Amino acid sequence: MSGRLITVEGIEGVGKTTNINWICECLAEQGIPFIQSREPGGTALAEEIRQLLLTPRDEKMSDLTELLLVFAARAQHLHQLIEPALLRGEWVVCDRFTDATYAYQGGGRGLDMSLIAALEDLVQDKLRPDLTLILDIEPAVGLARAHQRGAPDRFEQEAISFFTRVRQTYLERAQAAPDRYLIVDAGKPLVDVQAQIRAGLHQFCQRSVSRAQATAEPHHGL
Repeated sequence: MSGRLITVEGIEGVGKTTNINWICECLAEQGIPFIQSREPGGTALAEEIRQLLLTPRDEKMSDLTELLLVFAARAQHLHQLIEPALLRGEWVVCDRFTDATYAYQGGGRGLDMSLIAALEDLVQDKLRPDLTLILDIEPAVGLARAHQRGAPDRFEQEAISFFTRVRQTYLERAQAAPDRYLIVDAGKPLVDVQAQIRAGLHQFCQRSVSRAQATAEPHHGL
């Protein structure tokens, strides 16, 4: 696959949508072909699964059901959208991916990380993001922002302790593999947040250029 997969992660209220749109504008300015997507979702079928996951309902969803639905949506997303785009040489900018599963279902729900890893291998084979931006913020601040958007979804109804565990898992994963992750302080003013992101993208593009030169594939700068 000659494309690149960039994922943007973080708890509710970190500003993912705003910054993903801005990242895509940066890629467009550089003439880099890309598609923008999200998880859960990204295809018609996966979006239906998203609604199952996010809509509050009387019947309580088990943690295992939640995990399996997440990976079912991801399998469809990969097959229908992400893998074909990467094979075409396009970059994919995705609002959440498997790091969110480790953070929410692993850290937040307390499911076995080895189970998540097994499902990751089954559904994704060797596919992993090339770059993951983690927009980091204190849970109380993020939730206050999220609740200003309207009625909370099934995840936004969770207690702050849940999001504290989610955030901690994100940070632990980033610390374990610093070459793939960039932690961005999302509590700063937007101009400062985007300066951090631009610097991270620049470094990533430089690494991509080095790999492209090694394999003689076309490359872009940022």
